[in-house]
Amino acid sequence: MMEQPWIRLGSDNVWLELTRTTEDSWQVTADWDSCLTADFTADLSAAEAADFAARMLSHLRAPSGGRFSAAVTLGRNNPLRLNAEPVGDGFAFFVRLTPNGDDHACHLQMEIDPIATWELREMFDAMHSALVV
Repeated sequence: MMEQPWIRLGSDNVWLELTRTTEDSWQVTADWDSCLTADFTADLSAAEAADFAARMLSHLRAPSGGRFSAAVTLGRNNPLRLNAEPVGDGFAFFVRLTPNGDDHACHLQMEIDPIATWELREMFDAMHSALVV
């Protein structure tokens, strides 16, 4: 059985993980120093997740190195948005999680320390490749 596509951004103290659990279901998990956590299921198609990874890759390959933002889905049901801020040779992320895209749910916002651009490209490329096989 092939391993499910996933991506994990962050360190041991602050991290975000997006993991496919079934064909159209993903688990969004985040932790901020074991003080705040989020763990919820998001309904996303493989095409939506692949499109998100492709959009992230296009920003990471852009020569400008400027800030950018990308949401997992473009609709109101978006469970995750990443706002990237250039720092040195990488990007720090401001993460906004919205369980089930619900306007009435408690939103979690957190910051992830800078990650080298080459490392981000490798992670998003691996996720994208696993989804477009």
